[in-house]
Amino acid sequence: MGALIGGIVAVILGIWGLAGWWGHFLTVLMGSLPFMALVGGVIAVAAGISDMKDKAEEKREKEAEKKEEKTDTEKK
Repeated sequence: MGALIGGIVAVILGIWGLAGWWGHFLTVLMGSLPFMALVGGVIAVAAGISDMKDKAEEKREKEAEKKEEKTDTEKK
């Protein structure tokens, strides 16, 4: 119950703050968007590189398995 009341109070104060300082809010938002885009882009690049490494590792493992199977069939 306390969390609900605290949440309602926070929403009311947030709306009141945005209404009172709308210009300041927009200034901060304009300044933070390029930074957020930069961070998001870095995270996306890191995820892409990680995905490429994973796919290359899977390909190497499959080739190693095929080589082992071929070796096993030749021994028999």
